[in-house]
Amino acid sequence: MDANKKTGSRPTLEGVTLEMIITRLVERIGWEAMGAAVPIRCFTHDPSIKSSLKFLRRTPWARARVEELYLRMRSASAN
Repeated sequence: MDANKKTGSRPTLEGVTLEMIITRLVERIGWEAMGAAVPIRCFTHDPSIKSSLKFLRRTPWARARVEELYLRMRSASAN
């Protein structure tokens, strides 16, 4: 199995900051949909970019889910 082929087929987040991810998700689907997809308090109760960044930087599992959501959204818009 070729390692380059495996990594080349998966979209990356290289050059995309967490703030950019959250901002684009908010613009595209809104806080309510984000809270439904990733049910965390910073998306469902008085959401803001600042509170979301603070929480996601400290919580790896939540950050991973938000990144997955962003990648799914990005790949869906590319199709």
